Amino acid sequence: MSDANAGQPAPAPDFEQMTRDIADVPAVEVITTVAVHLMSAAAVNLGLAEEGPQHKDLDEARKLINALAGLVTASATEISSFHAAPLRDGLKSLQLAFREASVVPDEPGQGPGEKFTGPVFGS
Repeated sequence: MSDANAGQPAPAPDFEQMTRDIADVPAVEVITTVAVHLMSAAAVNLGLAEEGPQHKDLDEARKLINALAGLVTASATEISSFHAAPLRDGLKSLQLAFREASVVPDEPGQGPGEKFTGPVFGS
C-alpha cells in the first residue's frame, strides 16, 4: 500500500486558525502549561526522569528553575492561589532537588530561582 501524499509538500499551517485557537485559551491555562513544561524539563535535567543520570545537566536545570521561579513569582497574583500554590510547591521541590544533586551546594539564597523566592530550606 502506497501513501497517496508521498512526494507532495506538506500543507502550510493555518496561522489564522492557530491565532484564533490561542486567543480562546485563558491566560491562567497558558501560564500553568508553560510552568509545567519548565518543571518537567528541569526534572529531567536534574536526573529525576526514568533514565536518570543519562540526562543530568545541572547547568540546564539551573536555567529552567530560574525561569520557572520568575514565571511563578510574577504570575502568582494573576492566576490565584488555587493555581499558584501547586506551582510554588513544585518549584520548591525542584530547588531542593537541585541543592541535593549539587556536589557543592549553593549558599542559601544563591540557588536557582532563590533571587525570586528567597532562600529555600528543606522540610
